Amino acid sequence: MVLDTLAVQPTDVLIEFGTGTGTFAIRAARCCAQVYAIDVSEAMLDYARAKAARAGVSNILFCHAGFLTYAHEAAVVDAIVTSLAFHHLPDFWKGVALKRLNRMLRPGGQLYLSDVLMEERNALQTIATFIEQQAAAGEDFLREDAERHFREEYSTYDWILDGLLSRAGFTIQHKHLYSGVFGRYLCIKAEEAAL
Repeated sequence: MVLDTLAVQPTDVLIEFGTGTGTFAIRAARCCAQVYAIDVSEAMLDYARAKAARAGVSNILFCHAGFLTYAHEAAVVDAIVTSLAFHHLPDFWKGVALKRLNRMLRPGGQLYLSDVLMEERNALQTIATFIEQQAAAGEDFLREDAERHFREEYSTYDWILDGLLSRAGFTIQHKHLYSGVFGRYLCIKAEEAAL
């Protein structure tokens, strides 16, 4: 779905932040020229490298870094993707990270961001309902994981992320909020973003 949304072309180059086990990076590498797969976990990168090798995919460059430390020294890219990783940054650092991502993209390049986000209306009730749903789906393990997320991690309101994206030089093309605690954004880098 993400690759279709981005309309990835065979000549495109993209970066994935928070590559995890490499599932998306491997799929993307089959559709485009080059993928930079970034993750803060060496263990995840080792797993993803082995998975890519087993899949016969060789156009992925795996990098041990994060939103704030990755130094992209190659040419600007066509797209950046991140899913369920951005909430590890507090809002101040989200703003810094988005400006860094903007500089890695070519003018008109796309940012696809999917993460845990809240609408302000009924936020506490929505979170409580989500935690109950997780408990029903996975008992104590998923309930505790959901509680820990909202207690210790940095998910934010959608309107805050809207502002951070705009200030970082992105135009929101599409925004979809679902289940009260998740959001997907497709953004375009402005032709001349003054950062």
